[in-house]
Parts: sequence; C-alpha cells; structure tokens
Amino acid sequence: MSTSGGSKAVVAALSANLGIAVIKFIAFLLTRSSSMLAESVHSLVDSGNQGLLLLGAKRAKQTATPEHPFGYGRNRYVYGFLVALCLFSVGGLFALYEGVEKIRHPHHLDSPLIAVTVLLIAIVLEGFSFRTAIAESRELKGDASWVEFIRRAKVPELPVVLLEDFAALIGLVLALAGVGLTSLTGDGVWDGIGTTCIGVLLIAVAVVLVIETKSLLLGEAASPVANQRIVDALVGEGILRVIHLRTMHLGPDELLVAAKVSIGEQARLREIAGIIDAAEARVRAVEPIARVIYLEPDLDRGLAAGEPAAAGDVAHPSEAR
Repeated sequence: MSTSGGSKAVVAALSANLGIAVIKFIAFLLTRSSSMLAESVHSLVDSGNQGLLLLGAKRAKQTATPEHPFGYGRNRYVYGFLVALCLFSVGGLFALYEGVEKIRHPHHLDSPLIAVTVLLIAIVLEGFSFRTAIAESRELKGDASWVEFIRRAKVPELPVVLLEDFAALIGLVLALAGVGLTSLTGDGVWDGIGTTCIGVLLIAVAVVLVIETKSLLLGEAASPVANQRIVDALVGEGILRVIHLRTMHLGPDELLVAAKVSIGEQARLREIAGIIDAAEARVRAVEPIARVIYLEPDLDRGLAAGEPAAAGDVAHPSEAR
C-alpha cells in the first residue's frame, strides 16, 4: 500500500514538474523575470527530486546480502534525505541569491503578460499533482492531522511530495505577486522581493524535511498502536508476559521486532520452540510488515508467584533482569 501510493504520487509530481519547468524557463527567456527564473529552477529541482525518490524506491527492493543482512529498505529514507538537501541548496539558496541580486539591481520586465499566463498554467498543473498526493496520503493518514501525518509517516515519498507541492503552489503565488506588482508599479524590486520570499519558503520546507528524514534514518519504532498489537499478539499460548519489546522500521514496509518474553519454568526446549514459532505467526498475522522477529524466552523474575500477567506491561530493557 505505501509503496504503490508513494510511487503514484511521485510519478504524478514528476510529470507535472517537467512540463512546468519547461514552460517557466521559456517564460523567463521572454520576460527576464527573476521570479520566473527562481520558479524554473524550483521546478527543475523538484523534477530531479522525484527522480531520486523513484531511484530510492527501486534500490530499496534489492535482495538482502551478507553485508546488508536486513536488506536495503532504508534506501528510501536515504534518498528522501538527499531530496531535502537538494531542495535546500539548489532550490532555496539559489532563489535567495537571485532575489537579493534583483533587489540590488532591479530591471523592468519584458512581456509580463506571458509570465502571468505561464504562472496560472503552472498553478493548475501543480494543483493536479498536489491533489494526487493528498488522495494517495489519505488512507495512510487516517484520523491524524496533516501535520501529524508528515511527522509520523514512515513512507518518505508522500510527505516529501506533499511539502514540495505545497511549497510550489505558495511559491507560484509569490511569483505571481512579484511579477504583478512589478508590472503595475514599474519597480523591478518587487520581482526580487518575490524571488527572495520563494527562497525563504524553500529553505524552510527543506529544513522540515531534513529533520523528519533524519529521524527515519536513525531508526524509528513502530507506532504505539502497532506496538500494543504486537504485545497483545505475543501474550498467550505459553507466553505469560512481554518483559520488554523493541521495534524499528527497516523501511516503510519492513519492521524489526525484538522482545524478551516470559515463559513458564517447567517448559521444555521443544515446547519453548513451538511457543516461539506460534508467537511469531500471531505477530505476523496482526502486523504483516513484521519481517524480522527475534524472541528471547526468559523467566520473569519480576513477576511474583500467582500474580496475573499483564498483556500491556512492557518494561524497559534496564528493568529486565
């Protein structure tokens, strides 16, 4: 679900941005508007970014090797991080530099009507891409707000495309304002101000993406709801309690589960092996992305004799002895 949804949104954004980049650059050549140049570079960077996301999704499918025994799922996070860096450096800093230069050395616009027409067309195309990203994100978002979804999503492509498209639409409005005010007042400074605002916007979005993708690269746990489902699935049929549980996303569709579980003192080795196998099957039934599961059977020395086991009692490793 996450793979197909992310890819569809990325392809839609790539198609829109390639077309937008071409018409914006043609408009820049005709008008010499710095806002149009900044927007041309922005769309070109976005197109390259979507290409990186598709490349990351492809490389994430590589088969695990002895050197990378947990596979290559995190490639999607790596390429998401590269996209954020590109948006910051190539998109944001370039627009900021171009805007400051145009404020210092303003000049009039040639054929402002062309620039306005191109920007309006770009808004329509970018709106199509943004609508596709929203539609593909709704199923994963659930009842969470959009801010929560961007902060908590394990699929890097969707938050990246959502923020890029949102920034692109705001940037187009800023470019339209810069071109319009320059045309109405005859003062080229407004075009530079619009370009500078686009640069600041892109840098702000890039910083958010860097922070979020960095967290994914470091390794994020499953959601609290998913963790509780795993705990509930583990307890029973020979497992008295989950002493402690650790989960980590190896990729958007791959979850590592490691747990120390309490098993009765009288259980024999063959019986323990059967208990563990059954527990792994139950976990995969409730959490299909749990691809790698390590369960360590132990005696629960913290559980008093005769005390009932609590399914949701998950202790920190330092508490387990």
